[in-house]
Amino acid sequence: MDDATNTTTADEDLRREMSDRYRAVAAGMTSRVRAVPADRWDSPAPCEGWVARDVVDHLVGWLPAFYCGSFGVPLPDLPSADDDPVVAWSALDDFLQSSIDDPAVAASRGRSPLGDSFAGAFHAAVSDVLVHTWDLARAAGLDEHLDEAEVHRQVAALESMPFDAMVDSGHYAPGVAVPDGADEQTRLLAALGRTP
Repeated sequence: MDDATNTTTADEDLRREMSDRYRAVAAGMTSRVRAVPADRWDSPAPCEGWVARDVVDHLVGWLPAFYCGSFGVPLPDLPSADDDPVVAWSALDDFLQSSIDDPAVAASRGRSPLGDSFAGAFHAAVSDVLVHTWDLARAAGLDEHLDEAEVHRQVAALESMPFDAMVDSGHYAPGVAVPDGADEQTRLLAALGRTP
């Protein structure tokens, strides 16, 4: 097997892994989005200054802009979370899942701080949807339990990276102290500035 075949196989393996991981995490977000009572979309969320609908608005705003801008994927015309956060999330979810499921899109190359391939940088969509699922659940008073397998992966990833650089980026609040023996979800959320 030559190097090109090895690379193609590795790229396809990564695409499938990211597709499966995203699908599992997005299912959790979808169930929360659909369960938010109509009168809770303006309830305060854990991110300072945000309400529940802002969680969806954030995802709809930054994820397509990042992937389309970095990898030359056509930018979709997504509905606003201000008008209907359920419809906005559904459209974003469809865009992300169909993009990572398309081998040509997933193989797109570009430049980003998260890697030079769409599939390689897709972990950001997985991790952001995961943590914002908790934010939405907390804002709306819903089940806050996250996908355990993905939480485990995210905790392992955090332990292998310089978190100070992430906090200094302004994308995350400073970490919150947790008691010894805290479960992985608590540790992950606290590392990302949430108070579980």
